[in-house]
Amino acid sequence: MKEHNILGVILAGGKSSRFGSNKSLSNLSNSKLIEHVINKINKHFTEILIISNDSKLILDYPNIKIIKDCKEGYLGPLVGVLSAMKYANQNNKYNWVITFPCDTPFFDEIIIEKMIKKTFSKKDKIFLIKEKKQRHNIFGIWSTSLEKILEQDINNNIRKVDIWADKIGCNLIEKNIKNENEFLNINTKEELELAEMLYKKNDFI
Repeated sequence: MKEHNILGVILAGGKSSRFGSNKSLSNLSNSKLIEHVINKINKHFTEILIISNDSKLILDYPNIKIIKDCKEGYLGPLVGVLSAMKYANQNNKYNWVITFPCDTPFFDEIIIEKMIKKTFSKKDKIFLIKEKKQRHNIFGIWSTSLEKILEQDINNNIRKVDIWADKIGCNLIEKNIKNENEFLNINTKEELELAEMLYKKNDFI
């Protein structure tokens, strides 16, 4: 079932400094890294927004739109969240945005269902995924009503997702991991090679 009041968002606006090139376009098992994420979330959202500052990122999906960060300077994923909120609030189109990283291809799809259920909350505004003692701050649910306060805080030099989420107040969605590679984050070519090996062994589910 696709959700109509929730915008699915993939954050891909970073520099990929450690990778050396745009990691979202790198190949993992014959598909672009970002396409692994798209294929997992696509059936859950009527529209998917990708935040990317790379003009070379071109994807042929009818329900996907690609936009740049609303502020220049590669200021981090929190600006990506703000960019998504601004887009979502155009014409009052969406009440929530749910964000996913472009470089974590093995996450369990159950997360998506857990996140969508939280959007029925009448009180809470931010939810983040947590497994064991680690928070995964890019897997987030954000009320679009927070746009103005987020922009104000970014202009006041708050840049870290966790710091801002804690400032506003966030709830954690506990996730019991089935496999230690579920939240493997690909930042280097060595990690991409590891991901390719895991993919061939099917050692990520």
